[in-house]
Amino acid sequence: MADMIEIENVNTPGKTTRVNATKYADMRAALEKAVPRDSPGLNQNEIREAAKPLLSEDLFPQGKTCGWWAKTVQLDLEAKGLLIREATKPLRWHWK
Repeated sequence: MADMIEIENVNTPGKTTRVNATKYADMRAALEKAVPRDSPGLNQNEIREAAKPLLSEDLFPQGKTCGWWAKTVQLDLEAKGLLIREATKPLRWHWK
């Protein structure tokens, strides 16, 4: 079984979930490169599309499941205070 890590979700404080550590790390590294450091940031679709070419083809063949992983990692990083959610429509995120 793959190594697992506990993650948080900004929308459900205090609750944790266990996910594949390798896929999490790959997506986090992609988000660290794809998401800007400053406002105006990227919306969810832009984050997914910017991260997709940065992912391991072995872990995410043809970008499969990258949307779910991008959102999962984004929510965890936001819960940890590392990503900032801007008060815009559509929502946008950037690094703290």
